[in-house]
Amino acid sequence: MKDVYDLEETIRQRRSSRMFLPEPVSRQLVEESLELAMRAPSNSNVQPWQVIFTSGAARDRLVAALLDKARSEPPRVPQLPPAFAHLRRELGAQVYGAMGIARDDAAGRQEAVLRNWEFFRAPIGGVVFMHEDLDLVDGMGVGMFLQNLLLALTARGLGTCVQVSIAGYPEIVREQLDIADDMRILCGLAVGYPDPDFPANSLRIGRDGIDRHVKFFDE
Repeated sequence: MKDVYDLEETIRQRRSSRMFLPEPVSRQLVEESLELAMRAPSNSNVQPWQVIFTSGAARDRLVAALLDKARSEPPRVPQLPPAFAHLRRELGAQVYGAMGIARDDAAGRQEAVLRNWEFFRAPIGGVVFMHEDLDLVDGMGVGMFLQNLLLALTARGLGTCVQVSIAGYPEIVREQLDIADDMRILCGLAVGYPDPDFPANSLRIGRDGIDRHVKFFDE
């Protein structure tokens, strides 16, 4: 039962970190986590996931280009349908509230938003993508790979944050990382050691009860 218990604890410990320490991350830890993540199932064993990790000068160049773009025009991120849009607002209220940023503090909110394109100052910034000809079922495969990766990194004491915001400027990401035009940029991934003094890093976002999303038919 120990292995199951360890898995359960890792799942419960995983959270989105929104500020990281400058402490470098061992590549061995990332590679160990990737080896486990690659065990994810995928349609016809296509293994559709592609990831580029940046650190050091390469990460700094990517961040500088993204920040420059973010200061001049909004990102092209998918908008939630009206029936779901309140969930994004509610999450934002919790995150900004934990950081002590008032609703009418435009400057504070802008500073916090821009940290998205700094990978929340994590020493490793990842970009996840897949071939544009692949379909939704293959996107599910990428998601299962990514969840495996998050849990493996968490088990090794690392923090993460999956970032849709990074995909908001696909042309910048393509140019900086030499990603082909036939690849669809899906998200970014910040990896590092969370800053324990950053208030939002202790935030626990609630989850719905099982009965809101799952039904059992027995007869």
